[in-house]
Amino acid sequence: MKRFIVLLLLLGAVPAAASEVSFNRTYTQQNFRDFSEEVGSALLYRSIGPAVSLGITGFNLGVEIIASDINENKDSWKKAVSDGNPPSYLVNSRITFIKGLPWDFDAGIVLGKIWDPEIPYLGAEARYAILKDRALIPGLTIRGTYSQTFNVDQLDMKTYGLDLSVSKGFGVGIKIIPYAGVGVSWVSSKASNLTPGLSLDKEEFSKTHGFLGARLEMGILAITAEVDYGAIPSYNLQVGLSF
Repeated sequence: MKRFIVLLLLLGAVPAAASEVSFNRTYTQQNFRDFSEEVGSALLYRSIGPAVSLGITGFNLGVEIIASDINENKDSWKKAVSDGNPPSYLVNSRITFIKGLPWDFDAGIVLGKIWDPEIPYLGAEARYAILKDRALIPGLTIRGTYSQTFNVDQLDMKTYGLDLSVSKGFGVGIKIIPYAGVGVSWVSSKASNLTPGLSLDKEEFSKTHGFLGARLEMGILAITAEVDYGAIPSYNLQVGLSF
């Protein structure tokens, strides 16, 4: 709970004039690799929520806050932002919309932004409910995701993800649904429009991650908290409307 209180306070502390991604002329390939691993973990499209199918008439509209704990004291960060003063956390806000489809499939889209440095992004997901949450059977879902940056002058990054999650709901009326999952992500990171004399090769790599969370449902209102452990830890909070 303490982590999520910190997360909310961080949102209120987002600076009015954020820095931009701007690689110093002394930036090395290893710096770029380290930077890409941490930004890639923050940008990964996490569809925050339990392993449930929304059904053909269902949908979820959510507003999310994510704080990712970066290694801000490393040169990979100090030399990657225009003001040379990276934040302790990457604060990331986004809006997600997920729609239920026939045959236990769901599809979703996301529009988000890391605020400092400024990194807007968009993404999409598709998922399938292998098992539905019933009396003695947990829900089991497989999910594929994609995200990419846009309007970032010196960075073009794409992420792809595949994960498997399980959940079990408890309660009637007011319901709590704990869930957990594991996944793998693939990141393609390319630096562009660099300072003359600076050259950085594209970085491509894969990472595994695990996540734990719980959703509290009160009618159409749903509040979800999740912790994701990958290249860096991320703490996620969603408030949404679910039908």
